[in-house]
Amino acid sequence: MQACRQLVDQIQAECTQRWTLMEVCGGQTHALLRHGIDQLLAPWVDLIHGPGCPVCVTSSERIDQALVLAKQPDVILCSYGDMLRVPGTDGRDLLRLRSQGADVRVLYSPLDALAIAQENPRKQVVFFAVGFETTAPATALLAQQAFASGLPNLKLLLAHVRVAPVLDPLLAEPHCAVQGLLAAGHVCAVMGEAEYVELAERHRLPIVITGFSPEALLQGILHCVRQLEQGRHELENAYSSVALAAGNRPAQQLIDAVFEPVDTIWRGLGMIPQGGYQLREPFSALALAPPQQQLRAPCPEICPSARVLQGLMRPSDCQSFGEACTPEHPLGAPMVSSEGACAAYFRYPR
Repeated sequence: MQACRQLVDQIQAECTQRWTLMEVCGGQTHALLRHGIDQLLAPWVDLIHGPGCPVCVTSSERIDQALVLAKQPDVILCSYGDMLRVPGTDGRDLLRLRSQGADVRVLYSPLDALAIAQENPRKQVVFFAVGFETTAPATALLAQQAFASGLPNLKLLLAHVRVAPVLDPLLAEPHCAVQGLLAAGHVCAVMGEAEYVELAERHRLPIVITGFSPEALLQGILHCVRQLEQGRHELENAYSSVALAAGNRPAQQLIDAVFEPVDTIWRGLGMIPQGGYQLREPFSALALAPPQQQLRAPCPEICPSARVLQGLMRPSDCQSFGEACTPEHPLGAPMVSSEGACAAYFRYPR
C-alpha cells in the first residue's frame, strides 16, 4: 500500500497537465476500477478503456453462426463460459438455447473438446474458439492433436483476434484522444515487443507494457506520464519480469504453425486488416464450413458498445446502464464478459 501511495505521489508530482491514457485489457480495466486507481489519479490522468475484451469484440456474425449450429440436434457446441451469455443480433444467446435443450457445454481447456469428440463419435463436436493471442496457443495445440488423431467429428469455429492490428486504426482516428497506451502484459508475454515498437514510432505516442497488480499498473502509468512530460514516444517494458522482449518463442511457433493472420470483423469496430487468425493448411480441414441454414438478417444493435470499445463513451454514460442493461439481463457483450468494461463499471460503481 505504501509503495502505491508513493507511486501516486510521483505521478502527481510529474504531471504538468492532465494526460489521457488508454489500457487495452479487460483485466487491467477491472483492476483499475476495483482499486480505485482511476479516481485517485483523476486530477492528473484520464484513464479510458479500449477494446481489451475478446468476448466483447467477437463479431455478431460469428455468434449468430454458433447459435445456428447449437440448435442442430446432432451438434455439441463447446466454448468458454463467458460466450454463453453474449447476445447475437436478435438478442438470443447460447445459454437460452441450452435451457431449451441444446447441447452447449462450458470448457476450461480446449483439449477437453478432443475427449468429448472421442466419447461422442455420432455427434459433431464444435469448439467455438475465442480469445486474444494469449489463448490462441491452446487452440493451436487442440488443432494439432485433432488433426493427428484423424477425428472426423471435431471442428473449430474460430474467433481469435490479434491486439496490435486493431490499435493501428484506433490510434489513427481523427477524434482519438489517446496520448499514451498501456499494453497488456499477458499478450506481450506471448508475442513480445516488436509490434508495439512499430506502433509507438508510427503514432508517436508512448506505449508501456504493464502488469495487473495495483503497483504494476501505477508503475506503467508513471512510465507513460514521464515519457509524455519529456516529449518521448517509445516502447517501455514495465513488466519485464514476465514479458520478455522476444516473448514466448514456443507459443509463437505453435501459433505460426497452425494459424495465419486474416482480415477479421471486430464487433463494434468493423473489419480490421490482419485483425484475427484463420487455420492454415493442413489444419484448415478442421475449419467449420458455413452453415447450410441461412443466418437471420442482422437486427439494429441497441447497445452502444462500439463507442464503449473505442473509448469514446464511458459505460455509465449509457442510458441503459444499470437499468435495462445489467449482468443478469445484458444488452451487449461488454456487460456479459467478466472482462467487459460495462461489467466492471456495474461491479465497481462510479
